[in-house]
Amino acid sequence: MKVNRWGLLAGILLVPVLLRAATADPIGLETQLVDIPTAEVWDRYQASSLTRVYDHGTLMETVDFGVYPRVNIGLSLAVHELVGSSDSVRVLDPDFQAKWKVYDGDLYLPAIAIGYDGRRYGYGYDKNHRYTRTKHYLDDRKGGYISFSREIIVPGLTASAGVNMADFEWKKVYGFVGMLYHVANPLALLAEWDGIHNVRDSRLNAGVRFYLHPSLALDAAVRRIGRGNESERVLQLRYVTNF
Repeated sequence: MKVNRWGLLAGILLVPVLLRAATADPIGLETQLVDIPTAEVWDRYQASSLTRVYDHGTLMETVDFGVYPRVNIGLSLAVHELVGSSDSVRVLDPDFQAKWKVYDGDLYLPAIAIGYDGRRYGYGYDKNHRYTRTKHYLDDRKGGYISFSREIIVPGLTASAGVNMADFEWKKVYGFVGMLYHVANPLALLAEWDGIHNVRDSRLNAGVRFYLHPSLALDAAVRRIGRGNESERVLQLRYVTNF
């Protein structure tokens, strides 16, 4: 097993923080759909733990903290090929994310947030989108972004849209748009179009979100719909607490 010392250090530093978590708060905000960020943030002294299992037995743990009013920061750590019987498990470099909600929205304008998301998906692909155990990623980091969200048309239907700039390069400016609809008390539907730059780079994702508990939600989603071998199934479990 190849171990990245920075990844292990990040994991060790997260453990004491998680152990200090207090009584859970209800999941009252949708800060993320499948991949795209909304304009919502966790409250101050609130923390979110997101466990994601996806392509090639990869497990990613993301922890976000409400450190100031309207401001969230977080850290993500992924272990490639952890799930399954592979003998080449690899701890990937940790990634950083941050979000600042700059406007709450009103009757005419949506809520607005700016942020940075360093998470990358699809480790081990080459430039021709083939899985060859390289160090490249199929989906690059979102990088800097601005996101807009508001409820539209009917109660329970929330739309989010925005633009992002991977690696802060103008030639890597992408768009994203998505919707979340609360069908019933324990169930919501998710749909998004991410990475909008050209048809080949864009991704269609869809899924369902089950609210198992006021502090716990489970997502089952499909990413890169219609992309053949590149399509993947994703499971996410989010838990919200105080610290």
